[in-house]
Formats: sequence, C-alpha cells, structure tokens
Amino acid sequence: MPIITPADLGTNIYAEIIEEITREDATIAERAITTAIQEAKLYLGKYNLTKLFGDVDVPASVDDELLKSLVKDIACWHLLRLSNPAIDHGAYRTAYTDAIATLKSIMTGQAQPAGWPYAEPAETTLPDGNAIGWTSNPRRANHY
Repeated sequence: MPIITPADLGTNIYAEIIEEITREDATIAERAITTAIQEAKLYLGKYNLTKLFGDVDVPASVDDELLKSLVKDIACWHLLRLSNPAIDHGAYRTAYTDAIATLKSIMTGQAQPAGWPYAEPAETTLPDGNAIGWTSNPRRANHY
C-alpha cells in the first residue's frame, strides 16, 4: 500500500478538481501517486526505502508527514499536467520544484530528516587468507 492515497491529495487539491481532472477515473490519480513515489525514491537512495515507502506486501513503518507532503506535491504536479488552462499552474509548479529541491538537499546531506532509517550496507565478501597482492608498472628505461 502506498504512503498516500488519492483521498490524501485532498489536502493539496479540492476533491471536485481531482474528479474533474481524472474524469472520475481513480487509476489516473493512482498513476500520478506511483510516479511521484518513484520520483521521490530517485533522490532518497541512501535511506531504507522499504521502511519509508513500504512495499506491495509490507506497509511503510515510518510515518513521516514531511515525506507525505513532498510526495503529494509531486503527485499534484503530475496530476495537474492533465488539467485545463483555468488552473494556476504556476503555484503548483513552484510547489513541485520546491519538493524536488528539498529531496535534493536531503540526498546531498544538507538536510537530515529525523527518524528516517538509512539503508543497510550491502554485505561484502572478503577473500580468504591474509595475503596482500600488489603490482606496478614495468620499470622505465629512459636514456638521455
């Protein structure tokens, strides 16, 4: 189950606007949410994504409102790209770029969200024995 649902988008866009844009097809909003989650995951690779976003079988174990807000801003932008010109795209585009900028600052380490678990390092296998190997370039024979 994703960390947000189409009903959660109601905090950013009125429900009647969502129904108008999607023409009452819930799969369009779900695709926008899935795209937003995938886009957010691009920037958060050093964190445990299963605990932050959940999986098909496992729900998210970290309930973070900042992460939900960022994903909602991204999902709203993907949803509003389908809408008519009567909607103020500038405000939503600004929210989208702000969300991406926040994710980038988290990715680079400039911002440290409290309670977000880091990904477990991959196990590396060390070679057996205690030998050390090294090589060098062949000796040069320069004559002047």
